[in-house]
Amino acid sequence: MNIVDSSCWIEYLMDTEIGASVAPIVENAAELLVPTITLYEVYKKLLAEKNEAYALEVVSYMQTGTVIEIDAGLSLAAAHISRNHKLPMADSIIYSAALRHSALIFTCDKHFRDIPGIRYFPKNQ
Repeated sequence: MNIVDSSCWIEYLMDTEIGASVAPIVENAAELLVPTITLYEVYKKLLAEKNEAYALEVVSYMQTGTVIEIDAGLSLAAAHISRNHKLPMADSIIYSAALRHSALIFTCDKHFRDIPGIRYFPKNQ
């Protein structure tokens, strides 16, 4: 199973080199897990930079994967992860979901760089 972090979703939507690298993951709904926090992050970004119709189209597509709801257990596990790995809230929720489902995370977020179970794509800036 795989989780694509919002940073890689945006790269995919922008058709970048990183986006091309994660395309096979994004396009394999049978193996794709989508934490609800990722829906939030992508939708918010697209509302700001594109329009609501496009944002709704993208999150509708994202939901062809298995959506992972944030429940009490996931929240508490994320709090421990945040403390142990010094991750921000959203990242700790995503990592907690990945651990719960034995999933690999695909991300450009440098907070994840040295954490096990991550496929990190550094962005050229």
